[in-house]
Amino acid sequence: MSAENTTWPLPKFFFSVTGIPGTPVFQEVSGLEAEAQIIEYRAGNSKIFAPIKMPGLQKVGNVTMKKGIFVTDQNLWKWFSSIAMNTIARSTVVVNLMDETGTARMIWTLNNAFPTKLTGTDLKSDGNEVAVESIEIAYETLAVSIA
Repeated sequence: MSAENTTWPLPKFFFSVTGIPGTPVFQEVSGLEAEAQIIEYRAGNSKIFAPIKMPGLQKVGNVTMKKGIFVTDQNLWKWFSSIAMNTIARSTVVVNLMDETGTARMIWTLNNAFPTKLTGTDLKSDGNEVAVESIEIAYETLAVSIA
């Protein structure tokens, strides 16, 4: 079998995020997940003394994104500051996992997204790392597509 006929999984380091004000470049995205809640039911006259399980409502978790802090970049803080009770302008956030040519191959679409938590960097006088901030985003539905 030659290497050119082998199918390889996509590397996870080449991705982009759109739909966030200022279009920041993130170094990490985590929490792209969905799950179905379980409904348990047992009829009173069932001869089996255990409940049956059925899939119920689906739910999604929050997504956390991390990026370096730049002196002139306040876009995440402005976006977070714009939220107020029941008046948030929701947006569609799209995470693209790309192949070596820069073509999006896996696409996660977070519908009706808004920021819920913004965390600044930790500070260490003896540290040797860049300053990184993170934002947590809540959303209502997740659509996953393959390009």
